[in-house]
Amino acid sequence: MGKVYVEPANTLNVYAECDILVVGGGSAGHSAALAAARAGAKNIIIMERYGYMGGDVTGGFVIMVPALTWYEKSFVRGLQEEWFRRLDPIPDTVLGPKVSQAGSKDPFLVEKWKGVHGCVRFGRDPSLVRAVYFEPNQLKIELDKMLLEERDRIKILYHSWGVRPIMEGSEVRGVIFESKEGRQAIFAKIVIDATGDGDIFRQTGAPYMALANKDTRSDKTALVWRIGGVNWDLYQEWMRTRPNAHRQMSQALKKITGFTTMFYPTSRKDVVWVNNAVPNKNCASVEDLTKTELIVRETMRDVIEYLREACPVAFRNAYLYDIAPQLGARCSCRLQGEYVMTVNDFAFAPQFDDVIAWHSTVCPINDSAPVEIPYRAILPKNVENLLCPGRHLSADDIAIDWLTLIPQCVGTGQAAGVAAAVALEQGTTVRDVDIRRVQDILVEQDVPIPRNPKTDPELEEYVRAREYGLYTEFAKAAKAAGDARSIYDPVKIYQQLL
Repeated sequence: MGKVYVEPANTLNVYAECDILVVGGGSAGHSAALAAARAGAKNIIIMERYGYMGGDVTGGFVIMVPALTWYEKSFVRGLQEEWFRRLDPIPDTVLGPKVSQAGSKDPFLVEKWKGVHGCVRFGRDPSLVRAVYFEPNQLKIELDKMLLEERDRIKILYHSWGVRPIMEGSEVRGVIFESKEGRQAIFAKIVIDATGDGDIFRQTGAPYMALANKDTRSDKTALVWRIGGVNWDLYQEWMRTRPNAHRQMSQALKKITGFTTMFYPTSRKDVVWVNNAVPNKNCASVEDLTKTELIVRETMRDVIEYLREACPVAFRNAYLYDIAPQLGARCSCRLQGEYVMTVNDFAFAPQFDDVIAWHSTVCPINDSAPVEIPYRAILPKNVENLLCPGRHLSADDIAIDWLTLIPQCVGTGQAAGVAAAVALEQGTTVRDVDIRRVQDILVEQDVPIPRNPKTDPELEEYVRAREYGLYTEFAKAAKAAGDARSIYDPVKIYQQLL
């Protein structure tokens, strides 16, 4: 056992008391605070350790939101689509097919978008997918604007890091946070842990799980950066004349860096987005976070120099445009909630009475068909007054791979905010909240909820007609085996995603 230091008892200033405290201003936390305010909650505080909202979206440069549609139908809406409606009029800010174009097989549109990762569903009959690339700095501004529209209901605390829950038995009563003003406390009737790594729920006694499966996308960290001085159109033309260029370029970049390195378009033609995947790293480990920062930055100049030489037609004038101000975290600690999502939820399409999000995802098991996420997946065991939306939601070490992306963080965050508002309004706990009322409000906030009378029935008919996407070879094999996990090959599935 290592040396320990016993911290002396201390008296903390109570900074504030509120109805709802959201810890973490990423896509889940921002959505939770905003949805709660729009659902009628009045005394909300959202704290964020950096000086902007969005988390991985804006600070980690995760600047592409995938799979918002399934064929021609739009399933991921609500606050997620509101982002892009608001950003769309701003020049050079949004890139991607429009909602109205989803499912289009027009050969000219398919040709236009096929070189933009995620925007075309390939196969026998290629069609467009609603996937959106965006400028993170413009989104920072817009996320602020959205909260400031509810300034009478929401108080924003930037540069404030929630570090410890205030417990009274099994009930969360608030959170201790650190800032330049020192260590202080906020008391709250309901706390929403939207930290992404379970920074709060891990200290409450709620059970949780460790890293994702080592063969999945989620078992990797990233430090994202961008290259300027590029001609994306000329790069696409260069690629078209070299059928194996993408694979060869990926192999060359991996040899240079020592880890998977990929570059994608941005909303600007002269800037590319460089993503990466550093394996076997835990984004809740200080040592792993530090190693990721150092390893990736060390390779940036070499990557740019290689691209200048290998593809001068597009990268001759390339330069380092910027580096994400925060590391791109994928998975560390996951909630072991009242319901744990598994591979079976994608292979058998179960229906949940407490469904709060119905999302198309990036999952080849069910052909990316919509999957239901239950409220219980953000509800911790053994702890009261706490909800846990976002990338640390309750899922096993494989299913988490399809549930940590931006849409699922926004969707579960929006649901958590509405649930907190309804619980306050009706004087119940979040555990006993009227889930029907929560679902009704979500639909009013433009979130499709299956089997809800206010949801367009065409969506359910469409999904049923397409067999919930369970016509894939894997889904058929899972049905024959009776358990998808028992026949799952994460390496093979991960290769399909790449």
